[in-house]
Amino acid sequence: MTHVKPITVLSAVEQVAEYLRGELRRGIWTGTLPGVNHLAAGLEVNHKTVEAALRMLESEGLLENQGRGVPRRIVPPDGQSTPSMRVCMLIFDAPARHEEFMIELRYQLEAAGHVPFFAEKTLEDLRMDERRVARFVEKTGADAWVLASASLGILKWFVGYEKPAFALFGRRRSLPIAGVGPDHVQAGRLLVRRLAALGHRRIVNLVREHRRLPEPGMPERALLDEMRAHGLPTGAYNLPDWDDTADGFHRMLDELFRVTPPTALIIGEPPVFHAAKDHLAQRGILAPADISLICEDPDPTFAWCRPTIAHLEWDSRPVVRRVVNWAKNVARGKDDRRQTLTGIKLVEGGTMGPAPASVPGAPGRRVADRGAGLRI
Repeated sequence: MTHVKPITVLSAVEQVAEYLRGELRRGIWTGTLPGVNHLAAGLEVNHKTVEAALRMLESEGLLENQGRGVPRRIVPPDGQSTPSMRVCMLIFDAPARHEEFMIELRYQLEAAGHVPFFAEKTLEDLRMDERRVARFVEKTGADAWVLASASLGILKWFVGYEKPAFALFGRRRSLPIAGVGPDHVQAGRLLVRRLAALGHRRIVNLVREHRRLPEPGMPERALLDEMRAHGLPTGAYNLPDWDDTADGFHRMLDELFRVTPPTALIIGEPPVFHAAKDHLAQRGILAPADISLICEDPDPTFAWCRPTIAHLEWDSRPVVRRVVNWAKNVARGKDDRRQTLTGIKLVEGGTMGPAPASVPGAPGRRVADRGAGLRI
């Protein structure tokens, strides 16, 4: 009589566990496993079935439960190195791809064994809109995300997303997300103190919409707080709203100088700084004779400007190291949400000087270039 091997019918839980076990062995995921709801939708099964299958894989030592709401960590077999990650860098605008520290970051991530790449679209392309970003992210194959200069809404969305994300600059400081950036809060306070000492009483901060809305960010609030600490009146004048376009920006400048022109402009980004400086020069308003102009970030083009540009300067090397260390941690399954701040200094270039009314003699008197920086 021929022996017939009995048929083993796997339960739904066992079938899901078997499938996921195979995917883990193939290295389809790195660091952490996608969430239960995401897996359930992809496999078209009940989330309770997926949860039971994941508990089975935990008992086998293939996964580690890190607590409620935290993705399960993938435990690599003994002797197997942690797989590399596809790290997508979602930046603010296209020119950021060519910034030296972004090039260095990509190189260092590659040297660490990862596969970094720039997203096909920028946050500016996606209009800094959470729904557009969500659709784009779901269509992009990435194990981890690096977000450069993202808005509060975008960062909040990534906090709830199943893949690890890192906030490079942006409005991260009130959120449970890994991040790094220069300490613009303390730098801004130092800058206002210096401007107040130079006699400035009408100080205006010009920043893009995502830094003003839905409410001002911490650096912007710190500037206003420091102005009040020096007895300076503050209001919408000091942090004006404007349509986030080139035309909207130039209209805002015309309105700003129509009645009570500021004596100092603190400007958020180098491209916006150059646009403001050119706009004012065409109307005969020159720095530092008629106004002080300070940029909140450094830029290679500043070295070619005369007078030299007053700006806040920071070292990009600690920034790059922090992102690379974060990628190393999450690739190993760690839940790394630590935020760090890097040093920053005020470089008093030739576009910064005494307030016009406080300068002895003619209002057009120029102030000597200052090369030394005030370090925080």
